[in-house]
Amino acid sequence: MDDYALIDAGGGARLERFGEHVIDRPHGAAFTERRAPERWADADLRFDRDGGWTESGVVAALAGWTVAYHGLTMELRPTDAGQVGLFPEHGQELPWLRDQVVERQVDGRTVEVLNLFAYTGLTTLALAREGAAVTHVDASRPAVAWARRNAAANGLDDRPIRWIVDDAPAYVDREVRRGRQYDGIVLDPPTYGHGTARTAWRLEEDLPGLLMACGRLLAPDGFVLLTAHTEGYGPERLHELIATTIVGGERFAGGASDLDLRSAAGGILTLGAFVKLDAR
Repeated sequence: MDDYALIDAGGGARLERFGEHVIDRPHGAAFTERRAPERWADADLRFDRDGGWTESGVVAALAGWTVAYHGLTMELRPTDAGQVGLFPEHGQELPWLRDQVVERQVDGRTVEVLNLFAYTGLTTLALAREGAAVTHVDASRPAVAWARRNAAANGLDDRPIRWIVDDAPAYVDREVRRGRQYDGIVLDPPTYGHGTARTAWRLEEDLPGLLMACGRLLAPDGFVLLTAHTEGYGPERLHELIATTIVGGERFAGGASDLDLRSAAGGILTLGAFVKLDAR
């Protein structure tokens, strides 16, 4: 049983339950009317872009807590950016990733996966749990430390996971020079950000080049999952990016769609898009 639910969304915000805490935080795509306005008073933790986090009652949410999600224990705590350490919309693609790993584990072969912009490790841990060897790359040292704590909490800290604090493009370029190859690559790039040496990342400018380099690392029968939360990067545009940078053709197996969450009140909140490539 997962400790997450989207309760309602609308009026520029979303109301979510993460375990024992109900959180009210802004979201620009939540532009519809609220379907369950009476539920918003349940929030014990709220985020405001100007004022930051506030909590009500005698809760200890600001100190952090844990939830179970897709069979994994995840440490949560509020961050200055309004996040809590878990993007629940990524859960919908974990079964597909599991299948990609399991179906390639023939004759004791280890499936190697590169996870870029890997954050606090939900995808990394889901892959490692199925027996994959994962290279977890994120430019944030605190995020990588957080992911390692999550690995320990799940008894996965002894799995073959390489924890790398580095800029994704720089690391991929070095792997290309080393002649490395991966069975799968997972990417969740931000719209913009700064890397380990304050290197600027802008998705609009930098993603095509990164994907081209990833194509050089991908095994001929490999798989790719690309997710994005950037305005203007819907399923068709992500599909086109993979087609032009990795596949060299217009169509390929895997599919593309929105990253959606359905609320308990019956609404649908779109939080981005994804594209999947299965090159077999």
